[in-house]
Amino acid sequence: MSATDSLATGPTSLTEYRALPSEELDLRIRRAKAALGKDLVILGHHYQRDDVIAHSDYRGDSLQLARIAANLREAKYIVFCGVHFMAETADILTSDDQMVILPDMNAGCSMADMADEQEVEECWEIITERFGESIIPVTYVNSAAAIKAFVGSRGGLTITSSNAARVFAHALEAKERILFLPDQHLGRNTGAACGIPLSRMCVYDPKEMLLEYPHGEADPRVILWKGHCSVHTKFEPRHVRQAREAYPGIRVLVHPECTYETVQLADENGSTDYIIRAVQNAPAGTKWAIGTEHNLVNRLAQEHPEQFIVSLNEMICPCLTMNRIDRPHLLWSLENIIAGTPQNQIRVSPNIAGAAKVAIERMLNIS
Repeated sequence: MSATDSLATGPTSLTEYRALPSEELDLRIRRAKAALGKDLVILGHHYQRDDVIAHSDYRGDSLQLARIAANLREAKYIVFCGVHFMAETADILTSDDQMVILPDMNAGCSMADMADEQEVEECWEIITERFGESIIPVTYVNSAAAIKAFVGSRGGLTITSSNAARVFAHALEAKERILFLPDQHLGRNTGAACGIPLSRMCVYDPKEMLLEYPHGEADPRVILWKGHCSVHTKFEPRHVRQAREAYPGIRVLVHPECTYETVQLADENGSTDYIIRAVQNAPAGTKWAIGTEHNLVNRLAQEHPEQFIVSLNEMICPCLTMNRIDRPHLLWSLENIIAGTPQNQIRVSPNIAGAAKVAIERMLNIS
């Protein structure tokens, strides 16, 4: 069956798409994109696999893709090659007559799943009873729309790893304390970068509904939610030491979702965009051990052969949920759009979307 025939006959089952040879997948994706023209935009997160990124109209980190989504006007269909919370953000920021589609609904985020609305409500009740109205809630964009709405309705805002320090500074001007969720490591590393001692940070455990004081019991300025990224926490201090021993003169560059101890041992830390720019701007011959998602590290190594680039921990796998988006799912999504049967539309209910949009726009206005 040719690419033209497939568009005429309509989409088949996902099982049949998975059986297609690589060349036909690429050909039919290109054909579908041409057929949809300006009605379609494909957004791809930097952590996506290379064969999907190759078909993206825009690639970026969470902040970049949020900005792009907010400014899309002509596209009727926005196919988001990322994970669920990113597609929710795109739906929140686009108009009602635009459709956001996630090629695989199983592409989620374990970190985002570590905070649900009921748990956050319980936390808020406990900490406001103890600390009064001195707290502003701040959530990482790696969170569900309902959590963003909770934050937005209580005067708070969202944050990305690209603008974390700026948002923290803004939040601490507004209130004495921050409740930061769901990633304790980004919160701890950002707080430390803003000059807040570890002794002024505590951790809220949603399972035990208790505040923990791993750094000493002092009056907290930052209350960290007990959540983490299952990929970035696998880059440990021992990996930093091993990289330096194996490759003398190597620079260690990690994402701030890594643990505080790993970040402190690294030469540099920063967002996905920061990592990309650091490599792009480095002179030929620079050696890097990079602690972030494998797809991005491997892509940087391929795009910059003039530098030596390895993963800080070569034994870990790529982000499994991000990697659920593949070419069979992408092609299936595109051909269903053409057939008039779009699948996996992401819809955030208006009552949640309104408050979540407030939280996101507060962030965008100061970023």
